[in-house]
Amino acid sequence: FRPPFARRPPAPRAMTAGSNGAANGMNGHKTVCIVGVAGFIGSHLLEKIIREKDWHVVGIDMVAPSKIQQLLGAEKKWAARFEFHQMDVTTKEGVECMREQIKRSDTVINLAAICNPSEYIKQPVNTINSNFTDAQDCINFCVEFNKHLIHFSTCEVYGRTLSSYGLDAADPKNYILDEETTPMIMGAVSAQRWCYACAKQLVERLIYAHGTQNGLKFTIVRPYNWIGPRMDYIPGVDGKDDGQPRVLASFMTALMKGDPLVLVNGGEVFRTFCYVDDACDAVVRIVERPEKSQGRCFNVGNPDNNIRISDLAELMIDMYSKITGKPKGTTVKISGEEYYGAGYEDSDLRIPSMSLVNKQLDWSPKTTLKEAMESTMRVFIDKYADKLANKKRSADEAAPAIKAAKV
Repeated sequence: FRPPFARRPPAPRAMTAGSNGAANGMNGHKTVCIVGVAGFIGSHLLEKIIREKDWHVVGIDMVAPSKIQQLLGAEKKWAARFEFHQMDVTTKEGVECMREQIKRSDTVINLAAICNPSEYIKQPVNTINSNFTDAQDCINFCVEFNKHLIHFSTCEVYGRTLSSYGLDAADPKNYILDEETTPMIMGAVSAQRWCYACAKQLVERLIYAHGTQNGLKFTIVRPYNWIGPRMDYIPGVDGKDDGQPRVLASFMTALMKGDPLVLVNGGEVFRTFCYVDDACDAVVRIVERPEKSQGRCFNVGNPDNNIRISDLAELMIDMYSKITGKPKGTTVKISGEEYYGAGYEDSDLRIPSMSLVNKQLDWSPKTTLKEAMESTMRVFIDKYADKLANKKRSADEAAPAIKAAKV
């Protein structure tokens, strides 16, 4: 929610979609407050809600609304149903402003988080504070005003699978992650990689505690590697030159620059990818069906899209070549410690049980891995390929002068 390279925003301010802009729940319409609305998931969720529902939306974020800019404007037909508030929710002024927006809402969706493995190693204190400490104001306000809180956690709370510790790998209970029965096994405290998962797990327990003790109406969402347009950033274009985005954006950066795709620890771990449009449908169902969703924790992923990272690299290399007509790329292996720094570990396998989300929400994902990848990759290419090419051209043209200056 507050990436380390982002500038501190100004004092809280509202940016309405239109001249009225008030998401006040008039005429019986539901009002949804989305904290972290300007990010990848928030932007897609907002787009789905305002295009398909008659709900009012109050959007909150620390960063400028670049990913939702296409939804702003007085000419939009939903202009009177959406407003955006830019604020720093870690300040006293921002917290009070967030309190007022939650007070006037029916449902609160909290997406705010730091969720990039490179930051878990570089900034573990900020990671813990962002995912645990900073989440508590939103939780407390939902308790105070009796609002339905939909809190975004992570599938990383499960840690490593039982099968990775030597139990029978053929037994589904040792690798399928079930919301109600799977134990959560983290690494050593010295392995900073787990600070994110532990902070997320602790805030889940805090939410459950408020539900038991204070009657909080809550739903917890555990996303499994949601992908789609507008995710992450490209280093040197809309992120730091030395930034390390997550795997899909990292692979796309390498492909567009003509560099080898980096396989951390050989790319031996598996990931389960879910297309963001499918996932947002599950979230909308959570909002619409409180009698089915409250007091629950849901896996939201696509078990059919489970793939080893080294195989994902080959899939993307082939697909990029097919889309662009360029020669196929290559890969290079590197240790996790060399790539991320000391204290890096990883979960081996993340395959969600779908029983609960199927039963309670009648939801299942529809988009295949290839369809999701192609859709996402084409957007990356359209948005970034020319910018990276121009950046490389400028660097090549400047290289002789830089070399001469050093001599």
